[in-house]
Amino acid sequence: MARFRTWAGIAMAGALCVSLAGCSSTGGKRAEDARKAASAQGRAAVDTPRWTFAMITHSGDGDTFWDIVQNGAKQAAVKDNINFLYSHDDEAQQQAQLVDAAVDKRVDGIIVTLAKPDAMKAAVARAVKAGIPVVTVNSGSAESEAFGALTHIGQDETVAGEAVGEELNKRGRKKAVCVLHEQGNVGHEQRCAGVAKTFAGSIQNLYVTGTNMPDVQSSIEAKLQADPSIDAVVTLGAPYADTAVKAKQGAGSKAEIDTFDLNAKVAAGLTDGSLGFAVDQQPYLQGYEAVDLLWLYRYNDDVLGGGKPVLTGPQIVTKDQAARLAQYTERGTR
Repeated sequence: MARFRTWAGIAMAGALCVSLAGCSSTGGKRAEDARKAASAQGRAAVDTPRWTFAMITHSGDGDTFWDIVQNGAKQAAVKDNINFLYSHDDEAQQQAQLVDAAVDKRVDGIIVTLAKPDAMKAAVARAVKAGIPVVTVNSGSAESEAFGALTHIGQDETVAGEAVGEELNKRGRKKAVCVLHEQGNVGHEQRCAGVAKTFAGSIQNLYVTGTNMPDVQSSIEAKLQADPSIDAVVTLGAPYADTAVKAKQGAGSKAEIDTFDLNAKVAAGLTDGSLGFAVDQQPYLQGYEAVDLLWLYRYNDDVLGGGKPVLTGPQIVTKDQAARLAQYTERGTR
């Protein structure tokens, strides 16, 4: 956990930055300092024991979505006097091993994603058997209770997909492509199935290798070139929206690019019109509430949800809301 940093310290850091050749008045180090100043700072607001909570996700390297989740978790950890540990692996078996390692460390709480629930079931069961409270986040809402977790925090992926289908209808779209960047991720399948359920037009799934952006771009571009009647492309993560825009340009397509999730680039795309809309599941809340709920359980035996997921989305974000949210995306909390 980051040590407490005073505003005087931040001001001194800013002054030092001015004297360094690598800093600029338009970004770089100064922008990074501003983001850090707006992230988790301060002292614990409680005097409870310094419990250790581990978060283990299915994130791949460089996925900015999980940076936002971590920012929320770290902020709550500061407030709740928690020693917060984060690890991740996009290979399900490796993720399960990370959960096992957290159990072996006898952490006081575990936060875990269930993108590939079958591979995670035994590891989560081991944590529960060891008496370690578990909260699931982001993916695995259908399996969370059966696996013994206290609650699940995130959006219902099917409901989110249905919201996208309804929004596409409002926009008069007739033929869409849903781009799945991680095969085997049940949440992604649920999103696209939800879109198909409510979308009055036709929709096709396009599977791409999400760890290879050139492949993602070429696959989408080829699809758009082969079928000029496609008028909407839906990506399932913010980093893929910009790639889809490039693919659209390369194909000379007029399709609207829409996406799940929100970050600074997506907010900018909504503002300049290169993106139509985004579905925000508020990842900051997922991290923050997961830590906070584990603290409440350890402190007061509290549980939220009543056996149902605690929903953080979906929220449809368009150009009208993008400008208002841009300041939060820049600091890494939306």
